[in-house]
Amino acid sequence: MEPISGILNVNKPAGLSSARVVGQIKRLLPPRTKVGHAGTLDPFATGVLLVLVGKATRWCEQLMGQPKQYIATVKLGATTATLDPESPEQPADPPVDRPEESQVLEVLQRFVGEIQQVPPQFSALKIAGRPAYQLARRGESLNLPPRTVRIDRMELLGYQWPTLNLRVDCGRGTYIRSIARDVGQILAGGGYLTTLCRTRIGRFDLQQAVSLQQLAESGVVSFLHSAIEP
Repeated sequence: MEPISGILNVNKPAGLSSARVVGQIKRLLPPRTKVGHAGTLDPFATGVLLVLVGKATRWCEQLMGQPKQYIATVKLGATTATLDPESPEQPADPPVDRPEESQVLEVLQRFVGEIQQVPPQFSALKIAGRPAYQLARRGESLNLPPRTVRIDRMELLGYQWPTLNLRVDCGRGTYIRSIARDVGQILAGGGYLTTLCRTRIGRFDLQQAVSLQQLAESGVVSFLHSAIEP
């Protein structure tokens, strides 16, 4: 019997880590089938998660290098330690005036192109072999160096104080939580993500993504993509 292999375009639900999604899918496959994913989504985030099955795990690096698109909701005038809803909100101190939409649009354009971005303290980046989030949870102060990332487009979908709705097209290694932090800091003394949905990785789009329930009911094989390119 030919080993099962291919790419699953999974619509990750909120509340599950990427690793737990992989674990649930692994239970639907024959024993000892290799399963991984290309590009982590935080537990609160939703959307496209590419799960790699069998020989497709060798495509991980190539898939992680594909352009990505996100829809994000940013709350201005406040922040959290994790830059998302997973930790308590801290209002900006002192409070700032509400920015006009024209100011918002001008600031967003500053982030288009190649930029230097400091990763979030609560991230999976390794420091002396340990994930940064483990050190941050222990209260250690981290000095993460900035990295060059690429933002292809930053579109304002809606603005009603204190909420921004954004569409972001970007390259590998971009942290949308860091964008929320940096845009918010300029506009309103702080900002953090309240929702995040990844809508595309390369040619894999959210509209064609499959749910965990569909996989459980219909099986994995019929939803596998056999190659990176059509």
